[in-house]
Amino acid sequence: MDAMTKPASTAGLADVVAAPSSICFIDGEKGILAYSGYNVHDLAQYSTFEEVVYLLWNGRLPKGFELSSLKGQLAENRALPQLIIDLLRAFPKDAPPMDVLRTAVSALAFVDPDHGDNSAEANQRKAVRLTARVGTLVASFHQIRQGHNPLTPNPELSLAADFLYLLNGKEPLDVEARALDIALILHADHEFNASTFAARVTAATLADMYASITSAIGALSGPLHGGANEQVMKMLLASETVEGAEKFVRDAVASKRKIMGFGHRVYHTEDPRATHLRRMSHDIGERQGNLRFFEMSRHIEEIVNREKKLNANVDFYSASTYYMIGIPIDLFTPVFAVSRMSGWTAHVLEQYANNRLIRPRAEYTGAQNLPYVPIDKR
Repeated sequence: MDAMTKPASTAGLADVVAAPSSICFIDGEKGILAYSGYNVHDLAQYSTFEEVVYLLWNGRLPKGFELSSLKGQLAENRALPQLIIDLLRAFPKDAPPMDVLRTAVSALAFVDPDHGDNSAEANQRKAVRLTARVGTLVASFHQIRQGHNPLTPNPELSLAADFLYLLNGKEPLDVEARALDIALILHADHEFNASTFAARVTAATLADMYASITSAIGALSGPLHGGANEQVMKMLLASETVEGAEKFVRDAVASKRKIMGFGHRVYHTEDPRATHLRRMSHDIGERQGNLRFFEMSRHIEEIVNREKKLNANVDFYSASTYYMIGIPIDLFTPVFAVSRMSGWTAHVLEQYANNRLIRPRAEYTGAQNLPYVPIDKR
């Protein structure tokens, strides 16, 4: 097919199937999200994040001994090498956490004993180390920027509970740890979103796992991918009350300003992840004796649904959920990465296993057949 007869482009590659994958299924019309055949509603209700990590990497749920083995591997690899701690100390205290995460993850390649080995076995071990350490990275930088020493990971805790411990300096309540565990499950994968596709494009060149994940983090840092829940929480804090929230939203609707946390590129009904996060926001608020953020969120959701016919997405209720379990607002997007590391690494492993260089074409829209003009005559 020559350049004059190639098909027209599709803006943003909307609905273009780029490659086969057995990791994640989405039906945007029915509001279905499933990992390797398991509906995310069931996983959020019955599973744990560690079990979902195994599912994403292996395409099936683990047996008891397999899950125990994975938990042990993750626990053994949570601690950061000294070189990385020194690097975190060298960053400016006010550095954007996503920039810190991007640079620190890239640097982890230098201390990985499998660096330079792109075999399937080595990449499985790299996936374990990345998934184990990303939460420690985020929490350790938070401690350092506050002038504290990073805490040592507790291998007896789950990934979710240990992250909250490392972040806040105390073991979380069971309801808080479970809330974050469910949130990690819900954010673990979402098919060929921008960051995952960036990881696969990089992996398709046979660049190593760390280069691929660094590409993913770079894509996630953009405001059109990660960060919406940060803006939702800032809106709630600025509104202060249900009445203030209503005024904010009605003003935004009247002026046709975008309200963050609503609508989705894929889902045309409720984002199935929002269903669980709504309940978690309520349950944590009730446990803490403060339902203000939940009630504000619920009121905003009702107005936006009625006035703009838009549904809440995963970002809307994750904002109040994260805030109430002690996660600072500027760490909301890094927490997304703590979860999505499992999906990113799963996709990189899948890309390596059946690799073909990803090389789309462009629809050229520039000038044609221009005569060259010497510089003294331009």
